[in-house]
Amino acid sequence: MIKHIFFDLDHTIWDFDRNAYETLMELYAHHRLADLGLTSAEEFIATYTVNNHQLWAQYHLGKIDKQTLRQQRFRKTFLELGLTPELIPTKFEEDFVNIGPTKTNLFESAEKVLNYLQNNYHLHIISNGFKEATLTKMKVSNLNPYFKNVVISEDVGVNKPDKAIFEYALNLAQAQKKESIMIGDSLEADIYGAQNFGMKAIFFNPLKAQKPNDVEQQIHHLEELLNHF
Repeated sequence: MIKHIFFDLDHTIWDFDRNAYETLMELYAHHRLADLGLTSAEEFIATYTVNNHQLWAQYHLGKIDKQTLRQQRFRKTFLELGLTPELIPTKFEEDFVNIGPTKTNLFESAEKVLNYLQNNYHLHIISNGFKEATLTKMKVSNLNPYFKNVVISEDVGVNKPDKAIFEYALNLAQAQKKESIMIGDSLEADIYGAQNFGMKAIFFNPLKAQKPNDVEQQIHHLEELLNHF
């Protein structure tokens, strides 16, 4: 019987891509990227999104560190779009990190689902997001009241999918594997991480990507969780 539900934050509850889009549209104008030759804001954001996802996948697996991710995601994007290094805005990453986490777009029905679940289950966050940004997102989006614990990989010293972060989270929650489940969007970090640890998991798959056969459960919309619990 499930008693503890562990959620990922970015791309699962907090709509990272939507919030990033809003932030990048503001920064595109503020830094006058069109004057630098980047005439399509949409192309800029699409290129960044691909690079950011690739770098985060490497970060999850411990192949790069936080500093490398933050140094590379926009630099790589600007260079791919034809800017020479001396034209790259030096404060772009800093501005993105300061503004992005203050956005409050959640996935549809997130608050409805969390309101329902918190009445019957203990809810927790396990995030690979960076600590300061994660705490800001939780606060400004009014998410803290729903969750008993917020476990952040920077505090633990390992990222999902490492078994150690799941062990840490369960110990903090005083929970057992058999009464716990993980919900997240990342197959590698959230789903396989939890399953390899011996926990059940639900794949949050809003883009309706092909579900691997070794993933038992998936949802396309958070509201589907109302039928799971």
